Amino acid sequence: MKTNKVSELHIIDADSTIFKSVKYSIPLYQRDYAWEEKEIVQLIEDIDDVNLGENYYIGSLVVADHDGVYEVVDGQQRLTTLFLLLSYLGIDTGKEDALSFSCRNKSNYTLRHIRSILDDERDKYDVDNLQQNIISGLNIIKENIDKFTDEHKRDFVKKLENVVLYRIEVPDHTDLNHYFEIMNTRGEQLEQSDVLKARMMSELQGNKKDQAVFATIWDACRDMSGYVQMHFTPVLRGELFDWDWGHIPSLKLTDYRQLSLSSASKIGASISEIIILPNFTVDTEDGYLDDNTRVRFESVIDFPYFLLHVLKVYLNLHPDIKHRDGDALVYELLDDKKLTSSFERVLDYGVVNGEPINRSRFSREFIICLLRTRYLFDKYIIKREYANESSDGEWSLKSLHVSGQQSNKRAYYANTRFAAYKQRESTNKWRHPYNLMLQSALRVSYTSPKVMHWITELLVWLSSNVDKLDTDIPDYTDKINEIAKRPVREFLEKKEFSLGVNTPHIVLNYLDFLLWKRDPNVDFVFEFRNSVEHWYPRNPSEGTFERWEDDVDRFGNLCLIQRNVNSRFSNMSPEAKKSTFKDMIKKGSLKLRKMSDLTDGTNASQQWKETICAEHEKEMLDLLMEETKQE
Repeated sequence: MKTNKVSELHIIDADSTIFKSVKYSIPLYQRDYAWEEKEIVQLIEDIDDVNLGENYYIGSLVVADHDGVYEVVDGQQRLTTLFLLLSYLGIDTGKEDALSFSCRNKSNYTLRHIRSILDDERDKYDVDNLQQNIISGLNIIKENIDKFTDEHKRDFVKKLENVVLYRIEVPDHTDLNHYFEIMNTRGEQLEQSDVLKARMMSELQGNKKDQAVFATIWDACRDMSGYVQMHFTPVLRGELFDWDWGHIPSLKLTDYRQLSLSSASKIGASISEIIILPNFTVDTEDGYLDDNTRVRFESVIDFPYFLLHVLKVYLNLHPDIKHRDGDALVYELLDDKKLTSSFERVLDYGVVNGEPINRSRFSREFIICLLRTRYLFDKYIIKREYANESSDGEWSLKSLHVSGQQSNKRAYYANTRFAAYKQRESTNKWRHPYNLMLQSALRVSYTSPKVMHWITELLVWLSSNVDKLDTDIPDYTDKINEIAKRPVREFLEKKEFSLGVNTPHIVLNYLDFLLWKRDPNVDFVFEFRNSVEHWYPRNPSEGTFERWEDDVDRFGNLCLIQRNVNSRFSNMSPEAKKSTFKDMIKKGSLKLRKMSDLTDGTNASQQWKETICAEHEKEMLDLLMEETKQE
């Protein structure tokens, strides 16, 4: 039996790649390719962030060597994505079967025809034999790489030479099914947030009470599922959030030092102790919508990103903290890879009236800011809501309430109230869906957590106005609307309306919001429609109808659709799309529905080109201009 062998592989090494002269096989016990936009865009951004000349470790690949064919035990999603990325960039991926899936004919057929698919040579492959998950991944890569300039793309390829993947070979005779199960059920690895927690707690050495407060709050906030109240014991809920579990926690450190923390976990300053979660019991259920409907909630961001938002909130609440050299204290992008360095930058370079930041005070103040911001985040920032055992979530803006008395208290959830004090409930009935729709439009427009600056802006506004929310909460609606309008206004001011697939998603989503606002009873929700599509196609199916050479990229001819229908949708005529995709259009973008309604009668495609598209475009742009004009 041989020991594990570890090889350091560069994605591109001279004229070779990680796929050159080797074969990888994805075994049947693994799921098929499943990475979606979030994971693929993150990989592209990670590579794009590489500094030329510096190696960047992108992960590991666990394999078993079977006579020169590597069976992939762990890391196949990343490996498949790299294969698609290199293929799209035109980089040689070696033999035809350099990557294959055991007993998955559609996946293998798609990989073997990847070049023809990219070149749109439809006579060389059968669309019905394609694996749509792989096609979707390829389209995501195309959409993101196509945004690069030629110089940017060349630099990106050059950076691949510095991207390192570790290939780990398991010993001979390993039970691979059991190994795979262990790999996918192993405990959490140490993360940057664990290191950050240890460093911040080390500033509280000598004060066990403050350390206990810090650890308890941190660990409750770390779990981004549900509402933060439910991550504390019932006793602590009452002490932190009052009898109804619905009040924002105190700003006073002395109030936290009086908390009942006797049941909290062992507190220490070493990483090995600090990463252990508290051992007290909390409720496993989030609560109920009514007596019979259990509900659970899912956050739109992970904890490392939430910490970066909170850091910006904290600095906004403490404007006296400046960079000693006059530079920006925090990075513009919300980059989880720079979590610890973001906090170190503030602590190393931040000064108050010329004096260095008091690190222990920072830790004490930040943990309170973390809890208060998390309370506001849960109440006023959208989540995904799942009722009972349903896997179909919906956008949600709810507040936690409590029913019952004493030990019989139970959490339930109702729509967050956006009417000011003493305003009628009828006001809230339109304001709540208005806010929900605006936030969901922002969420589906900015899919990468690195650029969800809208969340920062809303949390800053809420934190700055927390004492006036009972009376000034209508202004929150104005704040959300202004955030959404800003990039739309910039788009309109440039007066370049023929951007095709480069049209900002927020413009099309905000337009859908305005169309919804005209008729709030229409059956419509914002979904991840992340592919800008042409109603009259750029590349008509060969020989069926003529190309539109001049204005095919104009705004009136565009809409957002879900990427998984793009490959079938893209080359059809407007009439064919309308008749073939009735169900998709019925549930799709409101602009798409309008374009479909306008496509009617004989010779509809020609009429669309000649007059109808321009008329539709004018109506849509006029609507955007009227809504976004400044007083």
